[in-house]
Amino acid sequence: MPHAPMHLSLTVFAMAAQWQQRAFTRQLPQAQAIQARFLQKLLKEQQDTVLGKALKLDRISNLEEFRQRVPCWRYDGYSPYFERAAAGETNVVSPFPVQDFNMSSGSTGSRKLIPITKRVQQTRSYANQVAMGYAFEQAQAQGRGLGQLLLTTLITPLGQTEGGITYGHVSGNQIRSTHPWVFKQLFPQPYDAMRVSDTAARNYVCLLFGLRQENLTSIAANFPLIMLQFCSYLERFGPALIDDIGRGDISQDILLEPELRQTLQKHLSPQPQRAKQLQTLLKQHGCLLPRYVWPNLSFLVTARGGPSDFYFERFDKYFGKTPIFGGTYAASEATFGSYCRLDADGAILAIKTNFFEFVPPDQWEKRNPQTLLPHQLEVGEYYRVLVTNYSGFCRYDIGDVLQVVDMYQGVPVIVFRYRQGGVLSAISEKTTEYHVTQAMAALQGNLPIEDFCVTLSKSLIDPYYVLNMELAEATKLAEPQQFLQTFDRHMQRANESYALKRKKNDITSPQLNLLAAGSFKQLRQQRLKSGVSDDAQVKLSHISSDRTLLDGITIIQQIR
Repeated sequence: MPHAPMHLSLTVFAMAAQWQQRAFTRQLPQAQAIQARFLQKLLKEQQDTVLGKALKLDRISNLEEFRQRVPCWRYDGYSPYFERAAAGETNVVSPFPVQDFNMSSGSTGSRKLIPITKRVQQTRSYANQVAMGYAFEQAQAQGRGLGQLLLTTLITPLGQTEGGITYGHVSGNQIRSTHPWVFKQLFPQPYDAMRVSDTAARNYVCLLFGLRQENLTSIAANFPLIMLQFCSYLERFGPALIDDIGRGDISQDILLEPELRQTLQKHLSPQPQRAKQLQTLLKQHGCLLPRYVWPNLSFLVTARGGPSDFYFERFDKYFGKTPIFGGTYAASEATFGSYCRLDADGAILAIKTNFFEFVPPDQWEKRNPQTLLPHQLEVGEYYRVLVTNYSGFCRYDIGDVLQVVDMYQGVPVIVFRYRQGGVLSAISEKTTEYHVTQAMAALQGNLPIEDFCVTLSKSLIDPYYVLNMELAEATKLAEPQQFLQTFDRHMQRANESYALKRKKNDITSPQLNLLAAGSFKQLRQQRLKSGVSDDAQVKLSHISSDRTLLDGITIIQQIR
């Protein structure tokens, strides 16, 4: 693989990230002491806030008292305090000013607003640096070059709270906090390109600037689905992008505010040679694919774990064997870990970013569960995670179920599997999203499956699973009955409890619904939260107990 030349500024950034990563790695053997100091310092700083006084943090002097006296809350427990902070009241959840609110991109329930102070943003940035340090080190060891990174995240705030504090998606908030000089070194597109509100137009503009850089080495997206949508925009807009690169212009067909168009236009100049090169690739392959237009790609950055494997099955067409790196295992509420290997699941627990407790399965149904500390976890086992951090959370139960896949110098290496409560049960078999994505990843092969969701039959007497599947346009399923039988077999392999109930016929044979093109886009749009302008930010689970999920969706064929 040819090396991409790296600017001095990128070299400095990579060196800084690797320095942070190596320092973090050296500190792993002291994880227990680090976690204890983190909790002690946090309790002292937070005890005089409104929330701290409500939880009586000033009366807690050790870990055991913390575990016994502080309740495990879901988001609803914190919501009244966060809403007060959103209204502009100070010292409610933190003694420090709230700069922004992260708004959860979940698809059900009321909005979740998570307070972000300067300290919270610093801890998130630190975990990101550690992760990228691992990625840079391994890429260089494999002889891969390091250059600029392309992503198409919307960075414009979604709105303001009653108290005049901006709120938006966590990725946009983080990018807005990046120093302008650092942003310019890291990304090929100007900052204003990520302010374009229309999703298609923003992807077009970011692609336009990205395609000008043949030596681009990384592409990032929050989720694998967004990465695939990015590739579809490259295919769709290929000829127009080539024309614009040659002319140094932005097509008038792209919806842009006049002022924003004028600003972006200043960053462009004609590149006839690059346009000619891309035109040749278009003729050779029939469309523009990332693996050809950026031959020096070193790695991709997107979420791993959970349903990701299903989407990764489609990456080879666009990216060849380019490694996929998980970045950080994070949510709007917290960063749980930094990934440490290319092309592998597993993030090292973020021991300097939060205080962690873990709930083993035999405690999941208890109101006051007995928890374990990081060093007490076992490889291969599943746990629910509780997090305490500077956003105001104390023993917050986000509902994530993770698996420990390794222990690295005594610290768990974790991967997200599914959200607790997100299980499908016709008769207590507890099928998770992880189970169904395992089955579908095995089935996908060369079949271009756009998306899918498994639901339950409306019949409660003779229940069965319903596989709702959307294929790529102009694609037909040659042998649907055989496909459905194979799905059933893979489901039985993935979930032993499902297999037992199928053999006893407690659950009857599944049904397949083939959905019209655009069905899952329609479902995401139906579930857009107030203020969310980008349906790609809405995460649809691959399982749903909602038997009315498909009401209003066109089913073009049913197979039983």
